[in-house]
Amino acid sequence: MTSTLLFSSFFILLAIGMPIFAALGLAGMMVILVAGFSMDAVPIAVQTALMKYNLLSVPMFVLTGAVLERSGVAQRLLRLAQAIVGTGPGSLAVTAVVMAILMGGISGSAAAIAATIGGVMTSSMIRAGYPRPFIAAVVGSAASTDILVPPSVTLIVYSLMVPGVSVPDMFAAGIIPGTLAGLALIVPVYVLSRVYGFGGRSDDPRPPFWASLKDALWGLMAKVVILGGLRVGLFTPTEAGVIAALYSFFVGIVIYRAIPMRQVYELLVEAAELTAIIMIIVSFAGIFSWALSTIGFIGPVVAYVTSLPIGEYGVLTMIILLLIVAGIFLDGFPIFIIFLPLLVPIGQAYQWDMVWFGVIMTFMIIIGMFTPPLSVNLMVAAKIANTTVEATTKWVSWMLLSMLATLVLIIVFPELVLWLPRALAH
Repeated sequence: MTSTLLFSSFFILLAIGMPIFAALGLAGMMVILVAGFSMDAVPIAVQTALMKYNLLSVPMFVLTGAVLERSGVAQRLLRLAQAIVGTGPGSLAVTAVVMAILMGGISGSAAAIAATIGGVMTSSMIRAGYPRPFIAAVVGSAASTDILVPPSVTLIVYSLMVPGVSVPDMFAAGIIPGTLAGLALIVPVYVLSRVYGFGGRSDDPRPPFWASLKDALWGLMAKVVILGGLRVGLFTPTEAGVIAALYSFFVGIVIYRAIPMRQVYELLVEAAELTAIIMIIVSFAGIFSWALSTIGFIGPVVAYVTSLPIGEYGVLTMIILLLIVAGIFLDGFPIFIIFLPLLVPIGQAYQWDMVWFGVIMTFMIIIGMFTPPLSVNLMVAAKIANTTVEATTKWVSWMLLSMLATLVLIIVFPELVLWLPRALAH
């Protein structure tokens, strides 16, 4: 009964327009009251959720994303993407995807990436003859891959919640699948552009590759600094966040000279606001997770699922469908905090590698993030392109099929996820 109350109250509160953090916290508190536990459990659950050392890296990586966004990195990466793709038919759509690959991990939010790419690409794509719904589908789907590319805050949260999984391992594990996800989107984007005749050859000259690479190198080096420092043991994940923030300020103020000193305070406020949103969700989701663990719901469900005569791949298929649906309604943070207490024991029962499973979970959230009709990324991209989310369905379905094919690939070949973390560990 208490488990039914927990989930039903959560979804009812969401349905009536309650913010996610409030729905999580109130649902958890109702179950705590009904089950007869002391309300002292509420602050204990919040404290437990927040008292994780590596969580200190979140505001630093959020600040890094905010600074790099404001420093003109996007325009430089756009020129590099144009230099890579060229100016042939369909090139602008492919350029948008390549730009998303290059920008992956720079922002603390996939929706922010969608806004950035949409802001610099939409007008030129419209002039080239791309339909607005197609533009929104391309931008929204490409931006979703951001959470799989280091330094992803989503991967940090996963590593904090799963015993034995480190932040460097998750960062390294996300690189190849994140790149494959972006490359997988290029196929339907290019084919659809050619089949329907979108975007003929551009009149703009192709930027010189080496000059564009040199201009964008400082922005691209942020990931190298973070992963390289973690690899050789120069700093911990929390210290890596501080180094990344200092590096981004150095690039924005000294190298590119795009950020005047008077904007530094604005950037700190912007990062603090986004960090506060993340921490509030984490803390209130901790109440929900505490209630879920305490009412004795997890053990029987894990025992039932692992006893089903469908094998581990059948169970994995069930998890995939569950998380894709959840990803339509929720962001990565609450999904992890709600479902990981249930899914980690299932994965451990089947002896799945938890780093691999974390990438699979993140990949499923990505797919949910650009699945109509409630996708935040599609909403942002559609607003910029002046169209509706419903109108993108015809086009985004092809991107979804391509991403599902890539998901199957990394499930069948786990070394695509695990090779790089193992290689960097030696």
